[in-house]
Amino acid sequence: MLSPGATIGILGGGQLGRMTALAAARLGFRTHIFATEVDSPGSQVTPLVTIGRFDDAAALRRFAETVDVVTYETENIPLETVSAILPIRPVLPGAEVLRVTQDRLLEKDFIRGIGVGTAPYQAINNVEELHAALLGLEGRAILKSVRMGYDGKGQVAVDRLSDAGVAWRQMGGAQGILEGFVEFRCEVSVIVARGLDGAVAAYPAVENHHAHHILDRTIAPARVSSAVAAAAEAAALGIANALDVKGLLAVEMFVTRDDRVLVNELAPRPHNSGHWTMDACYTDQFEQLVRAITGLPLGSTDRHSDAEMRNLIGPEVETWASWLEQPRTKLHLYGKKDAPVGRKMGHVTTLKPRS
Repeated sequence: MLSPGATIGILGGGQLGRMTALAAARLGFRTHIFATEVDSPGSQVTPLVTIGRFDDAAALRRFAETVDVVTYETENIPLETVSAILPIRPVLPGAEVLRVTQDRLLEKDFIRGIGVGTAPYQAINNVEELHAALLGLEGRAILKSVRMGYDGKGQVAVDRLSDAGVAWRQMGGAQGILEGFVEFRCEVSVIVARGLDGAVAAYPAVENHHAHHILDRTIAPARVSSAVAAAAEAAALGIANALDVKGLLAVEMFVTRDDRVLVNELAPRPHNSGHWTMDACYTDQFEQLVRAITGLPLGSTDRHSDAEMRNLIGPEVETWASWLEQPRTKLHLYGKKDAPVGRKMGHVTTLKPRS
């Protein structure tokens, strides 16, 4: 167990690193951000910052020697980066967790392998394989890049009439995965915390709504039956245990029209759909991550309020002042200077206290 005064290293300087650093400070921990650009959101809230490339072994070594444990704010951190740090300091939730979750095909195989449902899928290695697969489609499908890609990037909707060459170029990856389209009633997610001792705690299932492939709103709790919520939480807990996560795991799922729960994606880090916990729960997801990776007891995931979180995307951030006028709405801005279309600039959470 680490004591207050220890230093947590965070790979990545985005808003998730920023909010993790703020939560760590509340518990008396220092944080050291390793960022690839100056004036990142995370670097604005701690004096300990290294600016460097994720392939700079010397910079990574110096960074690791100043901290007591390392975590990451994105699953797109290169495995080589983690390998450079591991001889010096532990990296959590873990290198194997990162290896699985940054590869959509490995991820789906893992989930299926432990008996949890997903949409139908198949590996696509080239244009010829995609052309053959499209001919066999009976409906729509989604072609995704196996690696990288988020907020709809690296994804293309296709059907049997689609041009395989065009779709492959639009997908833009070296390898693809073709996923059958799921006719879902809603999308939900569950965030699980798992401590160094294997203790687990799950936040309630929440309901997610997207606009232009980017999360727009999260409603907590999800407007699903207790049985569906329990199934979603059980699936997330099972995956976190099977992966031996030490930290956080967010599990995104589809709820089908006949109330089956199918896992879509995993993220081993704080998640956009968990931002509501900052204002509505006794322990928010960022503090929970800090507790988990430092060996502290996990906090309560109970909520004192129901909530709706809304992202402020691009120019929407200019509405920030109007949100401050609403008595049960909390504003969180990320310190980003430029607000192009599609960039997450902040979020607001509107609370409805439980009676």
